[in-house]
Amino acid sequence: MDFSTIRNLISRYCAGEENWVDSRTVYIGHKVPPPGAEAYIPQRYPDNRIISSKYTFWNFIPKNLFEQFRRIANFYFLIIFLVQLIIDTPTSPITSGLPLFFVITVTAIKQGYEDWLRHKADNAINQCPVHVVQHGKVVRKQSRKLQVGDVVLVKEDETFPCDLILLSTSRDDGTCFVTTASLDGESSHKTYYAVQDTKAFNTEEEVDTLQATIECEQPQPDLYKFVGRINIYLDRDEPIARPLGSENLLLRGATLKNTEYIYAVAIYTGMETKMALNYQSKSQKRSAVEKSMNAYLIVYLCILISKALINTVLKYVWQADPNRDEPWYNQKTETERQRHILIRAFTDFLAFMVLFNYIIPVSMYVTVEMQKFLGSYFISWDDEMFDEELGEGALVNTSDLNEELGQVEYVFTDKTGTLTENNMEFIECCVDGHVYVPHAICNGQIMSGASSIDMIDSSPSAESKEHEELFFRALCLCHTVQVKEEETVDGIKRGIHQGKATSFYISSSPDEVALVEGMKRLGFTYLRLKDSHMEIQNREDEIERFELLEVLNFDSVRRRMSVIVRSNSGELYLFCKGADSSIFPRVISGKVDQVRARVEHNAVEGLRTLCVAYKKLSREEYEQVCHLLNSAKLALQDRDKKLAEAYDVIERDFILLGATAVEDRLQDKAADTIESLHKAGMKVWVLTGDKMETAAATCYASKLFRRNTQILELTTKRTEEQSLHDVLFDLSRTVLRQHGSMTRDTFSGLSGDFQDYGLIIDGATLSAVMKPAQEGSGGGGNYKEIFLEICRNCSAVLCCRMAPLQKAQIVKLIKASKEHPITLAIGDGANDVSMILEAHVGIGIMGKEGRQAARNSDYAIPKFKHLKKMLLVHGHYYYIRISELVQYFFYKNVCFIFPQFLYQFFCGFSQQPLYDTAYLTLYNISFTSLPILLYSLIEQHINMDILKRDPSLYRDIAKNSLLQWPIFVYWTFLGVFDAVVFFFGAFFLFDNTTFTSNGQMFGNWTFGTLVFTVLVFTVTLKLALDTHYWTWINHFVIWGSLLFYVIFSLLWGGIIWPFLNYQRMYYVFMQMLASGPAWLSIILLVMVSLLPDVVKKVLCRALWPTTTERIQNADKLYKGHLSEFTPLSSLHAPPVRGRGGNEGQNHTHRRSDSSPPKKVMYTHWGGGPNYCTFRSFLPFGENPRLSGVGYAYTAPGPETSV
Repeated sequence: MDFSTIRNLISRYCAGEENWVDSRTVYIGHKVPPPGAEAYIPQRYPDNRIISSKYTFWNFIPKNLFEQFRRIANFYFLIIFLVQLIIDTPTSPITSGLPLFFVITVTAIKQGYEDWLRHKADNAINQCPVHVVQHGKVVRKQSRKLQVGDVVLVKEDETFPCDLILLSTSRDDGTCFVTTASLDGESSHKTYYAVQDTKAFNTEEEVDTLQATIECEQPQPDLYKFVGRINIYLDRDEPIARPLGSENLLLRGATLKNTEYIYAVAIYTGMETKMALNYQSKSQKRSAVEKSMNAYLIVYLCILISKALINTVLKYVWQADPNRDEPWYNQKTETERQRHILIRAFTDFLAFMVLFNYIIPVSMYVTVEMQKFLGSYFISWDDEMFDEELGEGALVNTSDLNEELGQVEYVFTDKTGTLTENNMEFIECCVDGHVYVPHAICNGQIMSGASSIDMIDSSPSAESKEHEELFFRALCLCHTVQVKEEETVDGIKRGIHQGKATSFYISSSPDEVALVEGMKRLGFTYLRLKDSHMEIQNREDEIERFELLEVLNFDSVRRRMSVIVRSNSGELYLFCKGADSSIFPRVISGKVDQVRARVEHNAVEGLRTLCVAYKKLSREEYEQVCHLLNSAKLALQDRDKKLAEAYDVIERDFILLGATAVEDRLQDKAADTIESLHKAGMKVWVLTGDKMETAAATCYASKLFRRNTQILELTTKRTEEQSLHDVLFDLSRTVLRQHGSMTRDTFSGLSGDFQDYGLIIDGATLSAVMKPAQEGSGGGGNYKEIFLEICRNCSAVLCCRMAPLQKAQIVKLIKASKEHPITLAIGDGANDVSMILEAHVGIGIMGKEGRQAARNSDYAIPKFKHLKKMLLVHGHYYYIRISELVQYFFYKNVCFIFPQFLYQFFCGFSQQPLYDTAYLTLYNISFTSLPILLYSLIEQHINMDILKRDPSLYRDIAKNSLLQWPIFVYWTFLGVFDAVVFFFGAFFLFDNTTFTSNGQMFGNWTFGTLVFTVLVFTVTLKLALDTHYWTWINHFVIWGSLLFYVIFSLLWGGIIWPFLNYQRMYYVFMQMLASGPAWLSIILLVMVSLLPDVVKKVLCRALWPTTTERIQNADKLYKGHLSEFTPLSSLHAPPVRGRGGNEGQNHTHRRSDSSPPKKVMYTHWGGGPNYCTFRSFLPFGENPRLSGVGYAYTAPGPETSV
């Protein structure tokens, strides 16, 4: 059971509704039906308030504290702090309490501020005014006060405040036009219909007299489904019942267009609207790095407990000898003698825990919070991610996930407005093999665009001329475009210009608008539909009128639409346009081969193609068509099926006229971005509410699908022919046939060894796949697993006709699969909010469809192309930096606290600290904190340009590779080794030796200070060795930290501080520095400590270098100018499975790749004979659209650049 169902049940129970009912009755205008008509049952519904915030004023402190103390580290430090308060411990409670208080406060302020912004946004929506009809008058109300049953007046360009049933409109035919961009991403105009019996109620007074009830289903999230009926009470006793469907339902968030006003009744309000039911609740997202940190903390907690246990046990073993337990100079008090041994042991155990607790670095959390917060500004400040058109740059809504940008494995993207600009442009049309390009018009004569097609004759014959004009007329008539005579843009009215109609077209399909506008540019202008007559203006400026008799609407199964028209001369025409696959089989004459060649050529170019055909009808044929259509339309059962059969009979025996090509303009560099993401090892899925054909064309244009990608369909059309079970198993067999049980991840996703597969699935089929297994349904339960297996072996997946919640379900399905990959969702409309909230990282695009996606996302960017830099550069850097920060923190704390553990063996396990309290407190806060914080903000291990040019470097850090257990263990052992060197090095150097010139011995505080000095220098220099990107700030902070330590120690030990109750450090540091052997031992021990790490790095770089290390070496060779001229492919590891020799031989060239095949050049690094092969780097003589870059991988099919 999902949460929305539980929420509804609770709200109904709380509202006092005793019985759960499947339907609701809504009384229009809250009017009681006539007596005796039906029982009046008032029902209670929620108000129209929308809530997207997480906290309230009252629950913020307890809820936020609860969430923060769920973090292992925070809870642990709270316990340590309480222990320090309760018992007598070697260190002060301030050492644990202060950092903890700082972390909790900073995090609470940050999360409180983010939630306050959400409250602000909710209030803006809930308080916007709406117009409601009450007692025959229109009154203004706040949106949140709207009730189910209220009759609402909505004016043009206003957004619907809740889900409404349309009663009447300002148009005589009872229709209105709506854009649903914020719901399903489609910005085209859709037509909705008023109830036939109420469409005449056009004023407030008339609407107020209406007596009617609506019975409909309870709220559910499917945007495209609605079932209900309206009972209208007129003068007679029996009400008139009319069915209601999704064509009568106006959804919250949609906008009224091209209609002056409408009256509608509210049926679902607030959190019960379909839009709200499609919201995901906002949950706390945690990054993979934070999960690794928690795992490491548990390991260190176990180490800490075992250290404390060992010391406690050994203390009592040591004290078994009475002389040691109670020496003559340190007698116990009576109360100490009477305490039970278990209580004493437990107190000692806790004291050891406090002494060693610095192994768990509380300051790491402070540093990580600061690093994330400050680091996020680099995204906001990035000039390359600033969009001049919008005047905005990237936004960071949460800084908790910066490093997750470097770990993405799946990218889920919306199509409309994200990949595309949502602007259709007419490119060309082809009539009988003649190509016409709109801008090639000379003196009113259309010039045949002689572009790369042989069968063009420069002077068309008379028959061709007739066909050409018929083709243009067909496109001017075969559509559902509405004409808007007047448009207000920026307050200026445009429209009728110099007595000539400058029409603005709107339609439910942007393709149709592009075609009609294309015809206008070619000389045929569609003017209007008036009194069932369509008017067009031909090239001679004459007005032609055609009577529109029938429209056979487009549907995704037929993939075509037709109109039947009567010309002025009385001739009857049936014009049909549709996908080539649905037109060619129905054609009996026409130049099919020439047109098919052009259609295929355009499809390869990523253009959306349609074919146009016609046939003349005799009067008898027309009457037969009318009879067929009417009998199908009046059927109550299986109406859709009967209509489909009628259309099949009517749409036959066509004469082919030609084809059109329309381009849905991709966003700038969208294809390049998708290609880069593929090369970086990410899988890209497109999730869209759009039609399958449209979406597939975009996928080809954006290089998601390639020319040689084999498309697998899992659609309603296919599952009607075969059962879902059979279809899934067929597809599974297809994808697994080639590479057995090996998944595509075993090899490069772009290697030429495998057939490339692309999967297309629609919303209805997805619902069937996701349905939980029924009892006794046999193998029905593993559909999800089979579906996932198919998806894993596809290089790209397209999901079309998706409801917003289905987008989130897909993301959730992939998140929960056995590999638990990191997912990213990117979209620009409110319909993408659910998947943005569900994915590990949500990115909103500041698009044309409002700012809901950008507001609910973790990051917002102006355009899709900015995703490339965000992941490949920022994500890469953030991950590298924070992984070093985490490992380094654990390392320096092991170095810090392990000598303290060893020291207990030499001080009778008496909990004697090795270091002074000042050193204990300031080690993590002052002496070693700034260098690592700065490293984690500005380190660049590889030049930024190289990261952008070679996306495959992203694979080096995939799957949290720098925080894997082997690396963690290496850092821990390195810390233990260094600690042993510090402690025993100092211990043996001091053994039986007088170190000062006057023959004095060093005391325990001098010994501790020497160990501490070696420790501070070693861990700081270790970080200096790991730094690749040096600036004056690094130098200042690293050497400044060491200098600060020396100056602090001189001051701390050089003055008798009056507020201290002990002066044990007085003159200790100066005495140590006065000794020559002490200086020698510091230098010697620092060098010995750093040696193993340096040796390991040198050997690994020489013998087993990673791609990153190869590029670093080459960059040094070229003194930082690698990014300007060096081919990157030469720096990659040798090709796998010996493909290097013949790569590049099987490439088929695109038409645009006019350059000859590239020559292969040879070079070698250093003095060895090991030659590397790479492609020519600079694009001399190449297509200027391709950026000249080295090739990390060979893609199947044509050559492509990064």
